[in-house]
Amino acid sequence: MNSNSEIKSLLQKFVLNQCTPEETNEVIAYYKKNKLTDDFPSVTDIQNLLNEMPKMSQQTADSIFASILANAKEEENVLDMTSKKSNFRKYISIAASIVVLLGIGFAYQKGTFTAKPQPEFNFKSSDIVLQLENGNTQIISENNKVAVKDADGNIVGNQDGDKIVYDTNSDVENIAYNTIKIPYGKKFKLQLSDGTLVHLNSGTTLKYPVKFIAGENRQVFLDGEAFFDVAKDKKHPFIVNADALNIRVLGTHFNVSNYPEDIATDVVLVEGSVGMYRTNEEFDAAKNTILKPGYKGSFNRENALISTKPVITDIYTSWINGGLTFRNMAFKNIITKLERRYNVTIVNKNEKLANEKFNASFSDESIEKVMSYFNDIHGINYTIKNNQILIK
Repeated sequence: MNSNSEIKSLLQKFVLNQCTPEETNEVIAYYKKNKLTDDFPSVTDIQNLLNEMPKMSQQTADSIFASILANAKEEENVLDMTSKKSNFRKYISIAASIVVLLGIGFAYQKGTFTAKPQPEFNFKSSDIVLQLENGNTQIISENNKVAVKDADGNIVGNQDGDKIVYDTNSDVENIAYNTIKIPYGKKFKLQLSDGTLVHLNSGTTLKYPVKFIAGENRQVFLDGEAFFDVAKDKKHPFIVNADALNIRVLGTHFNVSNYPEDIATDVVLVEGSVGMYRTNEEFDAAKNTILKPGYKGSFNRENALISTKPVITDIYTSWINGGLTFRNMAFKNIITKLERRYNVTIVNKNEKLANEKFNASFSDESIEKVMSYFNDIHGINYTIKNNQILIK
């Protein structure tokens, strides 16, 4: 990384979890080499610099730094993380801060910064972000009804509210990937160029082709949770890459949960059949795990083993219609789901409560009603202030 533009480009990929292992190592090496946590000025110093910039409003500056601090707080409150994952989350938080600084025109030179006038910084943590093949990003407003264009300005689809439909007959000849990032507290839908419908849950990133190319597999890359209603095409298998796991189908309905903080990637099959296999393997129906409808397959990230068991599929797919279901789930895991769903930060200081297990189902309830329910059955002492919940 020899220039600010190169640094910014790579760190943007890093924050969106799109780096290759080699690029991730390069970011970490940059962090170590420059001792960023020591050499960077304090938040107060940076805030003072921001206040001097003519095109940066105080409200925007406050929003930026509130987002950075929220990321740092989230890092501290993640439970049951291995040391490696904790470090990775720390790097993500640091990289997010660096991207913000570079994006508003600070140059890092041996511990000093030079402020340069830049357009107002409008990127918010609550935005749905669409990144094009060339790295350009667009903010997706759920109230819009607009054409979706590729990096060359060609119309490749249309957005109508909370759904983007990609054009089956677009003139795209070479495979080009878009990446959409759904923040906590929101959901979104994509209809891919083959007609496959994808429901995207909160805190999810999906990388997918603008148009699937004849003769090649239909492959997408998932970080988070999505429900796939895959269009049937026997000649072109549909493959969901979930880190070290591939899920292969020809046409079916299934849910994949692949959040980085979870110990397993879960695949729940509603209809049809699904093949599960490691990314370092070739698919072999005779050797790989084949799920039947009504079963869940779990890929353990620590030992790379796949296990299956029958489940009630509605428990795992109720989120599509605004539902929230817990079955024999530890409260520490419920907290993680609530933070994603409602875009809140929950701090639990009741250690005994963390491992208590609950059964509960909610429709489209507010976070206040959900917390009231837990208070009614367990007497939880909590306070809610803005987007933070403290459990005592």
